Amino acid sequence: MAEFLHTPFTVLHIMACAFLILVILIQPGKSGGLGALGGGGAQQVFGGSGAGNFLTKTTWATAGIFFFTSISLAYLSSSTDESMRKHSAALQKQRDQNAPLSTSTAPHKSAKPSSSGK
Repeated sequence: MAEFLHTPFTVLHIMACAFLILVILIQPGKSGGLGALGGGGAQQVFGGSGAGNFLTKTTWATAGIFFFTSISLAYLSSSTDESMRKHSAALQKQRDQNAPLSTSTAPHKSAKPSSSGK
């Protein structure tokens, strides 16, 4: 199920990110923002005082979608770590089984040197 949701959430996340950047740049700030470059076109489309209110609500809605998709993608990514944990546990079990064999099967050298000369 997580694999099925991952792709649509990623697409929605990227679209929300791009739209959020656009909405923030269009908002008139103290110096007018990008709306000042277009000759105040946003003021004419949304009305004199309605531009700030509409763009503010749009920014909050888009930011909410962005945060929701961020948290959802983080959860989906962390929930797929179960297979990694199983693999890690299997490797640890294999290491534990091989550790006693490698120490007990090591050849022992005798402490006494052999004397071959008369």
